[in-house]
Amino acid sequence: MGLSSIFSANLGKLCRKDTVMPQHFLTILDLPPAEAVQVLDRAAAMKAGNYRDHLLEGKTCVLVFEKASTRTRVSFEVAVRHLGGWPIFMTQNDSQLGRDEPIRDTARVLSRYADCLIVRTFGHDKLEDLARHGSIPVVNALSDTYHPCQIMADLLTMREHSGRLDGLKLAFIGDGNNIAHSLINAAVRFPIRVVVAAPKGYEPISAIVEKARGLGADVAVTNDPAEAAAGAD
Repeated sequence: MGLSSIFSANLGKLCRKDTVMPQHFLTILDLPPAEAVQVLDRAAAMKAGNYRDHLLEGKTCVLVFEKASTRTRVSFEVAVRHLGGWPIFMTQNDSQLGRDEPIRDTARVLSRYADCLIVRTFGHDKLEDLARHGSIPVVNALSDTYHPCQIMADLLTMREHSGRLDGLKLAFIGDGNNIAHSLINAAVRFPIRVVVAAPKGYEPISAIVEKARGLGADVAVTNDPAEAAAGAD
């Protein structure tokens, strides 16, 4: 329910009728600070009220998943249907993303048929190309670099259990992967401290860490899991 609520809140915002230019959600930083909080508030209300509406009535959302998924796929399809829309699911075998057709052509074709594109893929550059060349919102359902929807759902869970986000310390222990990168971005938009403990050689991408710090995030990276876990909520 947390994932589908987050997806519903995001999709409702991205596909609203008064949007002239497509609003993409490739990383958490695509949400302005106030909107990031509003998405969590909206998702919490949707979850509490078992929300159903017609915000996406008459709209089609294409899900292109080059990577297998259970929770993300089901949550997105449920979210689209809960908002009155129609989801179309495609694997890499059903699309041209993994073949010879240029991504710009795929983006333009899908933009003519659909109202929103939800993509779970490998290289993050594919998402950026789809957003650049298409004319509909593109949502990142996971790339090798970021997993923003998952982290927004995690933040909702943290807030439900802690009653707040302000001042929480979050420890992430593991490879500096897409989850770590999205948590680091989350520290830009929410008042949390994030400490990542990763093995040497597997730290988060330094440019992502430095950008987040430059935007005011309270982020630390260490190779010591005990250090990261000390005092963590």
